[in-house]
Amino acid sequence: MADKSNFTPDEWKVLLQGVIASGIAITAAEPSGLWGLLKESFAGGTAMAKAKTDPGANVLIKAVITDFGAAEGSAARDGLKARFKQSKPAEIKNACIETLRQAAAIVDAKAPGDAAAYKAWLQLISQHVAEAANEGGGFLGIGGVQVSDAEKATLTEISSALKAA
Repeated sequence: MADKSNFTPDEWKVLLQGVIASGIAITAAEPSGLWGLLKESFAGGTAMAKAKTDPGANVLIKAVITDFGAAEGSAARDGLKARFKQSKPAEIKNACIETLRQAAAIVDAKAPGDAAAYKAWLQLISQHVAEAANEGGGFLGIGGVQVSDAEKATLTEISSALKAA
């Protein structure tokens, strides 16, 4: 079972950013206004909280979640925030997909026994975010679809980036 000690500080930062990127990629694929953004952000956080309290959760996943409350988590968030500053949603989505590709390569190389669980967890977060808010509807998303075509395409891109199809 891998934990933080299996990775360099830069690799660990990418694994932390992968968690954030898994949700942001979906949100950037089909921005859905303030209410949708709140629902999608909450969905990503809920998926993390669920894994944190799951006694059967993978050790690597628990280590990643633990560091979100530490300096490393803040540095990962700040790094993505700086990277996305002045970016358009499509650029943000593409950068997130690349971050996920990098995170997958790192866990495949450094923690092959934990790679499948970590990547499946990132996909789960993405799926929860995609399903959190109706897209394309009128007031408060009423009348929209649960997962838009753009979000479905992004879920496919995420799966491909994680090599978890």
